[in-house]
Amino acid sequence: MERTSFEGMSCPVALALERVGEWWSILILRDATHGLTRFEQFQKSLGISPNSLSRRLAALVDAGLLERRRYNERPPRDEYVLTEAGHAFRPVLIALYAWGNQHYPPEAVNVLLVDSETEAEVDPVLVDRLTGKPLDEEHTSFRPGPAADDRLRAVLAQVGHSKV
Repeated sequence: MERTSFEGMSCPVALALERVGEWWSILILRDATHGLTRFEQFQKSLGISPNSLSRRLAALVDAGLLERRRYNERPPRDEYVLTEAGHAFRPVLIALYAWGNQHYPPEAVNVLLVDSETEAEVDPVLVDRLTGKPLDEEHTSFRPGPAADDRLRAVLAQVGHSKV
């Protein structure tokens, strides 16, 4: 039987995807990271229906990634700004940009990540903060944490990345 939700899965990836795993949600977070805050801005950028956008904005507010703030009383209008958790999603977006450009490049480069001071293009990599080593298969592996359930321990043991 195929899963339709992440309920009962304790893996951090599953828990994160429960909040942002729907592609429209990631695109909304992308646009919010680029500075968009208003409903009309998101709608114009994404070409999404108002009902779909409303549902997804509400879900991102409920997940604690966006905060709804009133900017006009008459007529009532809200803007959506990134929370601390929403700002913390930026490295995930950068990794998606880099991965997408490498494996599914557009016909012509349409977004560059540049150094804010020099305007030089940057090449993002994931490294360990303490050692500076790349977070690749050669230097890292997954291990169950103290709160890992039996299912997660079994998965990690099955693929040879962990001792049970």
